Amino acid sequence: MLKKASYTVDKTIAGNRLDVAVSRLVPELTRTRVQKLIKEGLITVDGTARKANFRVPAGAQLEVSVPAPEPSDVLPEEIELDILYEDKELLVVNKPQGLVVHPAAGHAGGTLVNALLHHCRDLSGIGGRTRPGIVHRLDKDTSGLLVVAKNDRAHLSLAEQFKKHSVTREYVAIVHGEMSTARGTIDAAIARHSSERKKMAVVPAGRGRRAVTHFTVLELLKGYTYVALRLETGRTHQIRVHLAAIGHPVVGDPVYGGKREKHFLKGQALHARLLGFVHPTSNKYMEFFSEPPQAFQDLLEKLRK
Repeated sequence: MLKKASYTVDKTIAGNRLDVAVSRLVPELTRTRVQKLIKEGLITVDGTARKANFRVPAGAQLEVSVPAPEPSDVLPEEIELDILYEDKELLVVNKPQGLVVHPAAGHAGGTLVNALLHHCRDLSGIGGRTRPGIVHRLDKDTSGLLVVAKNDRAHLSLAEQFKKHSVTREYVAIVHGEMSTARGTIDAAIARHSSERKKMAVVPAGRGRRAVTHFTVLELLKGYTYVALRLETGRTHQIRVHLAAIGHPVVGDPVYGGKREKHFLKGQALHARLLGFVHPTSNKYMEFFSEPPQAFQDLLEKLRK
């Protein structure tokens, strides 16, 4: 059975490739899945099937048909989970540093999704066969809070909140250098790096997607800063890219940190400590808090001394 939905292309979307436009209009679908739907003729522009690189004009009507999700082919694995909250709609987990969120090239197993499937079989299928229940992600070496959807209704509700930037997300990080401003906002577009495709980079406005990070200095340390960060948008590697761009990369960041002292951390000193959203069925605002992992706290104490 197909789920069908229609969208009108407005001026903020017009001019983009069809796959990019649909990915922005339907954030619960990954770009890879959108491209597959386009190839299968399940996405049309004004009633006509187009290729992924077709530039959509303003006012065009996009019809997106999504087949019922196939059963996940990811195997359940008995991996310990730190669950802060769970009901029939969703669960909130505290992801440890070093755990990959979902299977991908180089990580066929041992992921959060494998653990979730062992814990509960009722996960939403919107994210695709390798990403059941996954509404948003954290980097492998970033610890902290994630909300997981158990059904499509919860997934769609949560995805819409992320799209509208109404989800509260606060991180804490230890960064190189002493920040000179107590609080501020980094408003800089982010796009794929021009030569290193696994990296992201700050680019001129118009060449990438707008990204906004608000920061507050919690503590100045000798040569370092302990800082809290609130996401207004949620781009890939956003916090890490933004902090590196202003000369304060996250301690232990192997990609954007440069050749700096690593303090023998297994990952970067970045932790998602606060997550708040409106529950999909009760419509009540829920907020969760998680202290940084012990290695993070030990480093903080070391730098204080």
